Amino acid sequence: MELFRTDIILIILAAGVATYLTRIGGYLVLARFKNIPPRVEAALDAVPAAVLTSIVAPAAMTGGWEVSVVILAAFVLGFKLSGLRLLFFGWALAMVLRHAPF
Repeated sequence: MELFRTDIILIILAAGVATYLTRIGGYLVLARFKNIPPRVEAALDAVPAAVLTSIVAPAAMTGGWEVSVVILAAFVLGFKLSGLRLLFFGWALAMVLRHAPF
């Protein structure tokens, strides 16, 4: 087995370059504005929710019933608990549901 596979290293480097170009490109575009227009600011404010949805939705659809229950519980409890407590609760509930005898 090879210690360093060239194709894997190239994929990692390409992903790093793509990430850097995306981030610097966004900065360069926004740096042209003295004030960010309200519509652009509203779009930027929506990005975290869109990213979270793109991560959670596939897991909810393909992860099984216990994953869907944990996601629903985390959504409801997210209004009451802090981030770290919510993370711990979600993890604990997932472990209980995965190892329960039903």
